[in-house]
Amino acid sequence: MRCDACEEIFCKDHITYANHKCMSSYKKYVEMNVPVCPLCNTPIPIKRGEMPDIKVGEHIDRDCQSDPAQNKRKIFTNKCSKGGCKQKEMIRVTCDQCHLNYCLKHRHPLDHDCKPGDKPVSKSG
Repeated sequence: MRCDACEEIFCKDHITYANHKCMSSYKKYVEMNVPVCPLCNTPIPIKRGEMPDIKVGEHIDRDCQSDPAQNKRKIFTNKCSKGGCKQKEMIRVTCDQCHLNYCLKHRHPLDHDCKPGDKPVSKSG
């Protein structure tokens, strides 16, 4: 029988990695235990007991370099201008008085301590 890691030929008693001290078994161990991102083919390290599907999903949401994953993240690009708020919205929510962008929670002037005139109405003006 042929070992699938080192491709050497062994009898049935020595076909296991341990019994023939296979020097290539680490390749198969990595393939079986480390999930790979389906979009960018990057191995995703997981700790013992973690769910591989959840870790791959987190990778796609945060650091995947594939085009579909980056396009998915770019939907929410309008960051709230309120100090300390990290909320992002799909569309711009601009205050009529200070002309800054805010999330839905801070869109009203009283919710973001609006100071009219902080920004000019247009770039030319």
